Amino acid sequence: MLPMVPKYQDKAINVLGARMHVLRAGDGPPLLLVHGLVGAAANWKKSIDALAPHASIYAIDQLNMGKSQRVDSLDASLEATADRLAAAMDALNLTQADIAGHSHGGAVALMLAARHQERVRRLILFAPANPYSHPADRLVRIFSTRIGRLVAKIGPNLPARLQQAGLNRVYGDPSRIPDGCLQGYIEDLRVPGTMQHILTIVQGWFANMARLERVLPLVADVPTLLLWGDRDCAVELRSATQLQRILRRSELHVIRGGGHVLFEEFPEESNRIVLDWLRRDPGHCPIIASDEPARVRAPRRSSIPTHGSVQPLTHGT
Repeated sequence: MLPMVPKYQDKAINVLGARMHVLRAGDGPPLLLVHGLVGAAANWKKSIDALAPHASIYAIDQLNMGKSQRVDSLDASLEATADRLAAAMDALNLTQADIAGHSHGGAVALMLAARHQERVRRLILFAPANPYSHPADRLVRIFSTRIGRLVAKIGPNLPARLQQAGLNRVYGDPSRIPDGCLQGYIEDLRVPGTMQHILTIVQGWFANMARLERVLPLVADVPTLLLWGDRDCAVELRSATQLQRILRRSELHVIRGGGHVLFEEFPEESNRIVLDWLRRDPGHCPIIASDEPARVRAPRRSSIPTHGSVQPLTHGT
């Protein structure tokens, strides 16, 4: 029997003098995948498998995370992180690409589009961190204190049941958490330097969101796909309404029953939505919602109406 050919390749590129890890797969228009705050390139593997037949996929580990190099005193601002992403594109010989980002990675992608407009063709944003979502504000304040920073630093070594409880919170249904998912997160967080970098991001959170809000109008005409779960308790679904007031060429899909990590929890539905959108002319962006055959729970305190199994969303209201 012939050995199985891996669906992706591990690459190392030099980004401003540091080693950045990349998962590479597929052939076609380039698509760069940017993980969230405690994530890694490996989180995108189910997306890579589905998207690689249609695009050249580059899933990066941001510096100080995943398998990339840890760099002391690395600038963790959104601007510096976006500039490093542009430098990574240079190292990969990508003049322009579609950019997909999740959570904090979505905020980085928006900042990249604002600062390097010629590099970004389209945006695919999974519940991007944004100035109009506030559930995380209290945690940001807590982890910016001395005691909070201490708790965060010992977090990767807390008992597994406590770590599991934290992971359960970001899924719409914890029964959909993939096997081995928790261990993958914990292994990366235990690498020296990772938690310090995350805490630096957290300490600058409010200033970064304020700066992102100021530059968002520069991204107004970038074709953008927004994907959200209606059970997302990390980034509010209702913040999508305010984002769409600014992102004039945006399209929003809401997956019923989904939490904060849609591409892991509902990979088939997420990949279908992304591929359908990529195949279409992004100049025509109706605002529609996804009907996912899962338990329906309407988002709390949301201004987005629910009608039956589909949520019709109005652009610019």
